[in-house]
Amino acid sequence: MSPTDTTLLVIDVQQGLADNTPFHGGHRNNPQIENTIPALLTLFRTRNLPIFHVKHNSRDPASTLHPSHPGNAIFPFAAPSPTRPIDEPLYTKSVHSAFIGTSLEADLRARGITRLFVCGFTSNMCVNTTVRMAENLGFEVFVVEDACATFDRVGPDGVLRRAEDIHAYALTDLHGEFCTVIKASDVQGLLGSSEA
Repeated sequence: MSPTDTTLLVIDVQQGLADNTPFHGGHRNNPQIENTIPALLTLFRTRNLPIFHVKHNSRDPASTLHPSHPGNAIFPFAAPSPTRPIDEPLYTKSVHSAFIGTSLEADLRARGITRLFVCGFTSNMCVNTTVRMAENLGFEVFVVEDACATFDRVGPDGVLRRAEDIHAYALTDLHGEFCTVIKASDVQGLLGSSEA
């Protein structure tokens, strides 16, 4: 039987974070995210497990994630299922943590959910902040590294860091301290048998 204390948390999989988006840094790592996230969604839907979706409404009018821009929309491949409104709620936020200004924590606790599988954007910002807070709140967290992505970024020293490196550093900081970093191929085994 699938665990009833488990959910998939899908963070900010929005069209304004498409590969090569100049506003967010240009080059993005993990191009396979457009395959791994749908595969995770299918797995959780097949198991009849809840999926919690999060969307970022930027307060910066120039951001591609501002509600006035088309990029604010969720990618079709990651959109909540219209046939599962109770099991696929959508939360909107305007800060890095999905727990701030939303009912996410209360809703997870009301459903008895203690274990989170996390995917989405960006590895070093909203995913990172949400994961740290989730662990601080007592949730068991798994980050699916090949279902997360980020962008190139220039440091305070003026040096350009590649998205692949930023992604690796962000998850290195999280692993073993705030979560367990896994691959998408590991998720099914961690969920256990789907048979009663």
